[in-house]
Amino acid sequence: MTAGRLDVWLWSVRLAKTRSLANKAISGGHVRLNGESVKPAHSVKPGDIVTIREPGWERRFEVTKVITKRVGAPIAVTCYIDHSPPRPCLLYTSPSPRDS
Repeated sequence: MTAGRLDVWLWSVRLAKTRSLANKAISGGHVRLNGESVKPAHSVKPGDIVTIREPGWERRFEVTKVITKRVGAPIAVTCYIDHSPPRPCLLYTSPSPRDS
């Protein structure tokens, strides 16, 4: 397959838990395709850069393969190249004072 919907691709490669959440993230402006805001039905193709903004972190993925069915994690990671910077330390959970 050479092209597919962005929301379906995000769900298929397990970057979104559900297609509905992928749709909301795209519509809310948290996902960009090649630096531009797009609609959930926008086409994604190999070579595109998908940017996902999370609190305190911006993740970047290069599309290498377009799929439209959800697959297992070992197969999903072959569909993109992760160009994200390392996760900031402040996003890792620290033990609460009650745990010590």
